[in-house]
Amino acid sequence: MKKNFVVFGKPLITKNEISEVTECLKTGWLGTGPKVEKFETNFSKYKNTKYAVAVNSCTAALHLSLLALDLKPNDEVITSALTFCSTVNSIIHCGAKPVLADVCYETQNIDPKKIEDKITSKTKAIIVVHFAGRPCDMKEILKIVKKYKLFLIEDCAHAIESKYQGTHCGNFGDYGCFSFYATKNLVTGEGGMLTSNSNKKISQIKVLALHGMSKDAWKRYSDKGFVHYDVIESGFKYNMMDLQAAIGIHQLNKIKENHKKRENIWEIYNQKFKNLKIGIPYPVEKNTKHAYHLYTLQINKKISGIDRDSFINEMQKQNIGTGVHYKSIPEHTFYKKNYKWKVDDYPNAKKIGSETVSIPISPQLSKRNILKVADAVCKIIKKNA
Repeated sequence: MKKNFVVFGKPLITKNEISEVTECLKTGWLGTGPKVEKFETNFSKYKNTKYAVAVNSCTAALHLSLLALDLKPNDEVITSALTFCSTVNSIIHCGAKPVLADVCYETQNIDPKKIEDKITSKTKAIIVVHFAGRPCDMKEILKIVKKYKLFLIEDCAHAIESKYQGTHCGNFGDYGCFSFYATKNLVTGEGGMLTSNSNKKISQIKVLALHGMSKDAWKRYSDKGFVHYDVIESGFKYNMMDLQAAIGIHQLNKIKENHKKRENIWEIYNQKFKNLKIGIPYPVEKNTKHAYHLYTLQINKKISGIDRDSFINEMQKQNIGTGVHYKSIPEHTFYKKNYKWKVDDYPNAKKIGSETVSIPISPQLSKRNILKVADAVCKIIKKNA
């Protein structure tokens, strides 16, 4: 790593996380155990949801959620054309057919009108993605879900802190799926969480997440005495480790404090960039809480005088890391080949995918580096505009 390089999405890790991990190492209990159970309980309380199952990724949570719906081959699941590939891959892996809907250009969230346009007799579920931490238009989406009697899964990979009209995102659908990847607002390195307010499928999901073994099989090595396990489902290796949960417990304790830091950075960027010839995030809607996970710029050469990829290269020269969230799903080779999606059928996702760049907004950033990022953006755009 270059000296003084501003890493995109570098997490804020403190002595509390380090001490908890050290304690975990000293006890010798590294796999799924009591710290995972504590993390699930604490996360459930924070999100005001009845049930939470810790897993090894948001992808695992999405896959388990879809499996719980008992989808049949050729059943259709509608999701956003602007998302990470795991959202779509999870649909494919459960044997269903992914169907894409375009997004609103301003919010970058799935457009409810486009969802309804895609509904057929085979549609069984919708996966909404709260992009960058901005809640989707849940009022309109819930109308569609009710009208067509569909299942709803919320991809909350960006939306741990997000609320819509006072309700935590993840509580609107049948299942909420969260990510604790290294760049997320709450990190465990890798990891995720599945939440639900219905106990109908939770027991099955817990079993599927740990090889299909009977509930609480991890306790067979505890001081309670050895217990034989029974395999009751053909499950997966999707469990979270105590080593990960040890980090997550203290990350969750700091979630409000770190959210405020992200909000402050967001406001600094808004002020610095308001007169630049670039697109900045759409204002936060009333009665919602934005997670401020990503601060995305739109770089259009006709307006900014520089294209997105050249802008990224210039930021790299200034020792600043960036991200692209995301190329639209139809642009990727696998989906072009296997689903014949045409990128021009999703014009907003296409436009965003060609223009978007995410700049650092981690609570780990010092005031000096926040200004370094802001000044670099201003310098590059003013030079080319």
